[in-house]
Amino acid sequence: MDAVDRLIVSLDNALRTVAGAVYAARPNPAGPPAADGLDPPERALAGALMRVNHVGEVCAQALYQAQALTARTPELRSQMAQAAREETDHLAWTQQRLDELGDRTSWLNPLWYAGAFGVGMLAGRLGDPLSLGFVVETERQVEQHLASHLDRLPQGDARSRAIVEVMKADERRHADQASAAGAAALPAPVRWLMRGAAKVMTTTAHRI
Repeated sequence: MDAVDRLIVSLDNALRTVAGAVYAARPNPAGPPAADGLDPPERALAGALMRVNHVGEVCAQALYQAQALTARTPELRSQMAQAAREETDHLAWTQQRLDELGDRTSWLNPLWYAGAFGVGMLAGRLGDPLSLGFVVETERQVEQHLASHLDRLPQGDARSRAIVEVMKADERRHADQASAAGAAALPAPVRWLMRGAAKVMTTTAHRI
């Protein structure tokens, strides 16, 4: 595809992501819908955590789409697009789980997408090694974040846990692939800034 075609595809992805019109290519790790036996406080906690995870996947779509647009080589562009497709599975799974829990996605999803897309464009403009370094740092932070959610999710919420486990493994693989492709290490202040921004996002998405 030429640059115009890639931009159209990216815009289509943005609309589908924000509108919730996404579908997974892989089966849901939680299996077919089933009763989970959660009490109301457990259900509310699981819903809040899965909403945060859904926001993370909205941001992942924006980041990968932006970095694919700015990638210097077809190989890196293809790698970013493949990661985005796998993140689409995460997006669909978390959205489905929120529906099962009777909860909702974040009201700020258009804002999350726009902000993450801008960050992804900036990272991509800095060159492929730094763009890949941004992927590594982002995915490592997401992996840690998902591990913390496995500690916080209700013990009886096997469905959410199954989804988060697969997401965590995918994020680790994306980071490893970016590192192997020639990622440059990001300066410590940039990593700290990313962690601070992620904290603001997760705290806000937990409620809004």
